[in-house]
Amino acid sequence: MPFVRIDAIRADPERLDALGRAVHDAMVETVGIPSDDLFQVLTSHDGIRSVMRYGAFPGLRRDDDAVFVAITLRSGRTPEVKKALYRRIAELAHAYAGIEPRNVLVSLTENESIDWSLGLGVAHYVP
Repeated sequence: MPFVRIDAIRADPERLDALGRAVHDAMVETVGIPSDDLFQVLTSHDGIRSVMRYGAFPGLRRDDDAVFVAITLRSGRTPEVKKALYRRIAELAHAYAGIEPRNVLVSLTENESIDWSLGLGVAHYVP
């Protein structure tokens, strides 16, 4: 049950949709989530009312196609799976939305089963 937030600079609805599909498809392929396990917040920042800031750390020259992807999911993936996920997100963001891989920042936050309620005020993963 990953929860995903994607932030992009001046992205139109089609580009936001493409980025959402890229991240979701990458998670289905690499992490093995079910295809209907889709919980995303997609946000475009106009540079006036909402802003994204970025630098060149660690030596990457980002531009105004920068995309920040924050994924929260239950813990348990190996470093190899995480690396495959990052790589696949960058590949699919480029294929689906034309985003250069250098512009894709991914942050992964893990938590435990008790940290999720999918609705109704119920901790669905804990008996």
